[in-house]
Amino acid sequence: MPKPALRRVMAATAAAAGVLALGVTDATAHATTTLDYVALGDSYSAGSGVLPVDPTNLLCLRSTANYPHVIADATGARLKDVTCGAAQTSHFTQAQYPGVAPQVNALSAGTDLVTLTIGGNDNSTFINAITACGSAGVLSGGKGSPCKDKHGTSFDDQIENNTYPALKAALRAVMEAAPNARVAALGYPWITPAAADPSCFVKLPIAAGDVPYLRGIQAHLNDVVERAAEETGAAFVDFAGVSEGHDACQAPGTRWIEPLLFGHSLVPVHPNALGERRMAEHTMDALGLG
Repeated sequence: MPKPALRRVMAATAAAAGVLALGVTDATAHATTTLDYVALGDSYSAGSGVLPVDPTNLLCLRSTANYPHVIADATGARLKDVTCGAAQTSHFTQAQYPGVAPQVNALSAGTDLVTLTIGGNDNSTFINAITACGSAGVLSGGKGSPCKDKHGTSFDDQIENNTYPALKAALRAVMEAAPNARVAALGYPWITPAAADPSCFVKLPIAAGDVPYLRGIQAHLNDVVERAAEETGAAFVDFAGVSEGHDACQAPGTRWIEPLLFGHSLVPVHPNALGERRMAEHTMDALGLG
């Protein structure tokens, strides 16, 4: 082969090898990219009541088996978990306890993924509604709708007028602190069934007519979480369908939420270990994480 032709062949071969090597390097780098994942939120994110407890911050009653840890283990993500039991939307930008920084402080331009549940503690919605309806249920012997009769639209009014704008402000703060991240706001899995189950009264003493009332309050809360997510550019992970039939009235091994009484968790009316795993799995499915 003439020398000029030989040189052209050798140059082309070297170039092709270089392109191939670059492709392999890029593919390898892509395959080994680790997500920087920050978990925010309240006790449903923290897995409060699920063992084992994270010993690094006992005030927040955070579990190392919560849904953020399940997601991180499944995806190989680098997790920074600042979830905290009893957190409200205000605690995204304000300290919840001395020594517990505002949750958005954990975010940066390098954050790739953010998940959160928040809003249920604003106005003490969850605890006030459960306590009020549980007390009324006991006093009425499970008859009628004493909680609805007394409180009417008060819980819904607080959710719409206070929680909804607070959620939008909190999500905007997250977007500002993590401008390159994919942000997912999770709904809350069902606490009560759609209709009263007489056999459940001993575990969840809600009057028959107040079971749908309480569920309606939770549905409204999930609705404002969804609206706030849509209006701020976050993804919403809906649990209305997948958590049906896994409420606090179901048997152990089926329920995702522990009942108010005679449950198997340190914190009642919260997800158990199964619930946290299912929340993780559904979130990964919804976001296309593998």
